[in-house]
Amino acid sequence: MELSGGRAFDLVAVPGVVPGRAANSIATTAATAPVAAQPSNQPSGDPIASRAPVLSLSELLKASGLAFLGGLLLNLMPCVFPVLFIKGLALVRSGNEERHVLRAHGFIYATGILVSFWVLVAALLALRAAGSHLGWGYQFQSPIFLALMASLLFFLGLSLAGQFEIGLTLTSAGGSLAAKPGYAGSFFTGVLAVVVATPCTAPLMGAAIGYALQQSPAVTFAVFTALALGLAAPYVALTLQPAWTRFLPRPGVWMDLLKQATAVPIFATVIWLAWVLAQAYGAAILAALLTCLLLVAIAGWFLGRWPATRWATAVAGVILLGVIAVSVFTPAKLAATVPASTATAVQGAWEPWTAEAVSRYQSQGRPVFVDFTASWCLSCQVNERVSLSRPEVQKAFAEANVALLRADWTQHDDAIGNALAALGRSGVPAYALYVPGEASPRLLPEVLTPGIVTEALGNLPHSATQSAAATSNLK
Repeated sequence: MELSGGRAFDLVAVPGVVPGRAANSIATTAATAPVAAQPSNQPSGDPIASRAPVLSLSELLKASGLAFLGGLLLNLMPCVFPVLFIKGLALVRSGNEERHVLRAHGFIYATGILVSFWVLVAALLALRAAGSHLGWGYQFQSPIFLALMASLLFFLGLSLAGQFEIGLTLTSAGGSLAAKPGYAGSFFTGVLAVVVATPCTAPLMGAAIGYALQQSPAVTFAVFTALALGLAAPYVALTLQPAWTRFLPRPGVWMDLLKQATAVPIFATVIWLAWVLAQAYGAAILAALLTCLLLVAIAGWFLGRWPATRWATAVAGVILLGVIAVSVFTPAKLAATVPASTATAVQGAWEPWTAEAVSRYQSQGRPVFVDFTASWCLSCQVNERVSLSRPEVQKAFAEANVALLRADWTQHDDAIGNALAALGRSGVPAYALYVPGEASPRLLPEVLTPGIVTEALGNLPHSATQSAAATSNLK
């Protein structure tokens, strides 16, 4: 609205119920007067709380089916495969066991996965009820969890490399030692598979998880149960059909060599976790983590030098308690305050994401592409290097004059969490293309290829790219 003297006002109409005659008056005026709508990318309050869950059986079945398929694909992700490979070696060793024993191992492994998912979801829902806005993989936003996870994997890697045998140290010195892993090993292998799976988001998982976390707790648990069953299904199927084990190679000396080789991806995962800590929290906390790894190595030396002796196990246990203490109490003192938007370097044409930046570019009639990412998200890192950083993709962005924003969720950020919830997602990766004139952004798949991105840019309205280019030329 323009007034005399160069004065102008913008009117913003917030959707709501207006009682009495005022409602009729506003409804009549709205037909003749333009009204600026509130930007859809700036949700008011918590979108989870303000959105009433609507239960649809078809939507529940679809989300559960996508979650199950996503759990199946999760077995192939680099986060999970090394752990499942360890379990596969155990299955080769136990190939001659009775059928009911193999089935018991399979069901206990599945139980470990189910219980871990239920605990994870229960903690997530409890923290959300307390006012925290968290999503899938939220535990990787904690430096304490990252340090403990790196120490645990380093301990496992030392055992696989041959420094000591976990089975010998956990069995009393007297009596015969079991050659095959016990049921507890199957259960905790399932637990570890879930823990290392959370940095990865397999295809089909994003929409299913986003839907589940916006519904009632019962629906949320149902969808995550389907995801857990998908993750457990391949190994359980193998134990239910012992005849399939004949396709596996026979046990032999090669198994020890292969087990030691498996330590390589485990140690690589430790390096990645150390990189995430350094990126997000600074070099001081990285030094604390390296101290923890040194203590773990010393504990492993005691377990390997004096195997199956109570005093060596006790010394190693005390050292490992020190590792836990360092991991829990030092992050608050040593972690540098690094803004989440700079935790991952924003390079080239990418700018740090803010809701205001999205609104500003949209008001200019310019398309906006938002990359929701995190340092601990392996799928995000792969997509950025395989697709988003490719020259042909960057050229397509430039030709369409698309504003590139990167929302880094390495550390907890309520604004990014709210934006993801508004998109119907609860974690990263997520990719949103805001098109001028469209109320809702276009979402791209969790797994990107250069062709997917360039096709999405090619489908932009010609008027949008033309006006955006004209606006850019006027600057």
